[in-house]
Amino acid sequence: MLGFLHKRGQKKCTQAPLSIILELSRNKERIGAACTMNFTMDLPGLKGVKVTKMEEREGFIALHVEMPRTPHRCPSCGERTERTHDYRIQKVQHLKLFERWVYLFYRKRRYACRCGKRFAEKACFVERYQRQTVEWNQAFRLRLIQGKNFTDTANQFQTSVTTAMRRFDQLAAPLVKKVDHLPPRIAIDDYKGDTNAGKYQVIIADADTRKPLDILPDRKADTLKRYLQEKGHHVKTVVMDLSYTFKSAVQKALGHPLIIGDPFHFCRYIYWALEGVRRRVQKAFHPYHRKRCKRIKHLFQKEREGLDDKQKKKVERYLELSPDLREAYELKEHFRQWYQEAKMQGREGRMSEVKQGLYAFYRRVEASPLKEFHRAIQTLKNWQTEILNSFAFGLNNGFIEGLNNQTKVIKRNAFGFRRYDRLRSRILLHHQFKHQTFGVG
Repeated sequence: MLGFLHKRGQKKCTQAPLSIILELSRNKERIGAACTMNFTMDLPGLKGVKVTKMEEREGFIALHVEMPRTPHRCPSCGERTERTHDYRIQKVQHLKLFERWVYLFYRKRRYACRCGKRFAEKACFVERYQRQTVEWNQAFRLRLIQGKNFTDTANQFQTSVTTAMRRFDQLAAPLVKKVDHLPPRIAIDDYKGDTNAGKYQVIIADADTRKPLDILPDRKADTLKRYLQEKGHHVKTVVMDLSYTFKSAVQKALGHPLIIGDPFHFCRYIYWALEGVRRRVQKAFHPYHRKRCKRIKHLFQKEREGLDDKQKKKVERYLELSPDLREAYELKEHFRQWYQEAKMQGREGRMSEVKQGLYAFYRRVEASPLKEFHRAIQTLKNWQTEILNSFAFGLNNGFIEGLNNQTKVIKRNAFGFRRYDRLRSRILLHHQFKHQTFGVG
């Protein structure tokens, strides 16, 4: 590179050689030629279709297309012909292109056979009697399953809400998997659906694969019993919450299967007892301390080892104000410590130690004057067999609670579902296709 130095205080100037300047000028010429070059490309969903004209109109892109002329077989006599009878223009809706609506003005060719039959050519991008392309229908069906709600999907695809709901009903009928028989281990739980079938529905899932299997219209014992009698011949284990309705229906339908109580549902009785004691004793506090005690109620629920020094001081301050609150807090910590040890002992098969630890907790509660905990351990005693089974087999309903959370999101996004069958199909198809990519073609 050529260059020269100026005097001190002046900037250094450089000059590019002639070869570099010529190369830059050649690149500019190539770039300009590329911008005006005519080229061909395959548009998504229109492979093999001839685009004769493209124009941008107000709010959409208009593509004038036609199919190449090929021999067609007459549907009447079966003879092949290439003789054209006439052309007709058909307006077909397509997927968006560059965030603009796309409409195809299809120049449909009609053939004439020697037998006198007139018939239209076969097009790969649009089916007979359809106003939308094949790819549009594929994307629309998938968005009906994965989309936020029917109204939002209809707006995205520039169609009506009634069309979206009608298409979804047609789509759901063959896609929803029919349950012929239930697997050996199932999990059941209820959720609030607020449909025309009832306020609550029951979801049944596979406890091993953690996938939803079916949804019942209500949570009545007779409904669940009839369903299990019809399809539960292979069921040996049932995971559920502490519901006497579910327990009676399962035992009447399946005899005496292995019932496992969900850990969350029996642990919360102890935390409810602690909360009941806190509410009772804080009524005797000074208004200032009563408000402060209520604000830190979440700290009483946390494990003692998980508190920092500042939080421990706050908890200890109010434990000193009430002996009952301190006793309730110590009972909660005793139960939590037993639960953590019981999980390890259950995995190792030491169920006798799990049972002895539970009995020790019973004795400590019985020696306490707190009635809230007396009621809590009475529930644990009523469900003791199911509680111990949860440690022996390591199954729980945590995953089905996650399914219910997704159901609540679906229902909230749609502002509720009036029809039970439509909500059922929406939930089952969502879990069936939630990992499906949005690819069409």
